Amino acid sequence: MLIPRLAAIGGALAVVATITMVGLLDLTVGSLRRTISEYALGDYRPVFDVAVVLLAAGSLAILGVLVHKGLTRWRSGGSIALALWSAGLFLVVAFPKTNWAMGTNELSGSIHRFGSMLAFVSLPIAVILLARPWLRDHVWGKHARWTMTSGLLSVVAFMPILYAIVMGMVSDVRWWRVFPLGYIERILLIAEVGAVLVVGLWAIAASRVAPWRVGETSRITSAPRTTSSTTRAKS
Repeated sequence: MLIPRLAAIGGALAVVATITMVGLLDLTVGSLRRTISEYALGDYRPVFDVAVVLLAAGSLAILGVLVHKGLTRWRSGGSIALALWSAGLFLVVAFPKTNWAMGTNELSGSIHRFGSMLAFVSLPIAVILLARPWLRDHVWGKHARWTMTSGLLSVVAFMPILYAIVMGMVSDVRWWRVFPLGYIERILLIAEVGAVLVVGLWAIAASRVAPWRVGETSRITSAPRTTSSTTRAKS
């Protein structure tokens, strides 16, 4: 039980470290109107890269604990979506956005945008799917409801970007000019990173419980077994 607990705590701390590092950049050197990815185009790229890699790795560590404790399976929709979130973040680091001031690198910029969109879209899906089977569980229902709420908030936070993309398609205005993209991106990042942290707290709680008490999801796809240890003892 020690290794899953360390992995869960480490994953949650990695998420907190990401919030701290990006927050410090915003407070000291950045403009909130500029996108977060622009930090990767200057002297602060190492800080940006480490922050994003920590978030991606921490998310995978949290997922590993949830799978180990039987709260989800590797092949479940929630697990796949959370893995895609991390994959998108790794792409963001590996392929910086286009630096228009130093000349264009459209291939890197295109992959960067794809990675960003993959991450932003996958995370709410992952969180909602991870929470849904446990909403009525008498042990994990509270964690699941908090997780579901954070996933729905992430969906709401994504709506302005979706609206901007639609407006860009039906008008002459570039989608990134519909709203101050830096502000919208930070709101979305706070919502989604907060959702990962909520899932991380759930993983920490689960890491303290023996796997046979957490529940069994290996033979079911729609709802977890909610039989507690007390019920097992009585039967």
